[in-house]
Amino acid sequence: MSTIAAGPSDREEKAFAPAYDPEFLKLLYRRMVAIRRFDEKAGELFLAGELPGFVHLYVGEEAIAVGVCANLTETDYITSTHRGHGHCIAKGAQIDRMMAEIFGKRTGYCKGKGGSMHIADFSIGMLGANGVVGGGYNLAVGAALAAKMRKTGQVAVCFFGDGASNRGTFHEALNMAAVWKLPVVFVNENNQWASTTPYQTTTAVRDIADRAAGYGMPGTVVDGNNVFAVYEAAKAAIERARLGGGPALIEAKTYRIKGHFVGDPEMYRTKAEVQEQLAKNDPLKNFVKQVTEAGWLRQEELEAIQAEIAGVIAQAVDEARQAPYPESSELYAGLYAQSEVR
Repeated sequence: MSTIAAGPSDREEKAFAPAYDPEFLKLLYRRMVAIRRFDEKAGELFLAGELPGFVHLYVGEEAIAVGVCANLTETDYITSTHRGHGHCIAKGAQIDRMMAEIFGKRTGYCKGKGGSMHIADFSIGMLGANGVVGGGYNLAVGAALAAKMRKTGQVAVCFFGDGASNRGTFHEALNMAAVWKLPVVFVNENNQWASTTPYQTTTAVRDIADRAAGYGMPGTVVDGNNVFAVYEAAKAAIERARLGGGPALIEAKTYRIKGHFVGDPEMYRTKAEVQEQLAKNDPLKNFVKQVTEAGWLRQEELEAIQAEIAGVIAQAVDEARQAPYPESSELYAGLYAQSEVR
């Protein structure tokens, strides 16, 4: 079984890359490499039996989270999915605490009790990964409503997959956001697969972004394998939302390189298809080609970043292995917020 190619569609905004500041380019690459290496290591550790629970990898989709979050401030909000490591890193989460969490250690973000699908860091506006398909829509709408009521100028971004676009919460959230003109941007990561199902067999429209018209909001399709195309599309939508223009829907077309979860036998597609997509649409390779050919960054600068990230990941793994597990006495700690009854 094959899928629609993850490259540009007829209505897709064409990738362009104006001159960017070199330090900004390094930030983009550092975050994309961090996501790739974190998830490659997570997959390796899971298969080795070191990680509990399930792990879903973001490999091949790095340009989307990074391109979007590069437009956000620390106080802006994002909601994530079960495939949330990339969103966490792109929003600025600490890799050592993320690694400890997927190891189930007390030093993790959720003190080792949440695991891969429940990492959250409210201090940077990361409202949490979510094991419920489509679970982030109304959280993002709620955050955007709060921002509008407080008049803070904050924006909320909701990341979701192509399969989640067929959930009822998708339509409820877009409708409410449009009616109330909320500062929220919905980012569809169309990686072609809803678990084991190709999205075109369950979705009547070619582009999920077409659904935006039904709610009176802009819908844009971009090449999700090009961080510059994502960045520019997100910049326009986020600036519009921040200025009171209301919500928007961005569909970033990409391809899920790894299985639905680590250990997925992937009987629904061929290895040849996956390798073909990776060869044509790897966002990291696309970035390197673009910036080196344009003379924006040198190869040695990119290699230095790769070495830096390798060290960060290795240190995070070492620390996570040595960290303690939560005590049994902590089982119910943190279930409820502390408050005074008045």
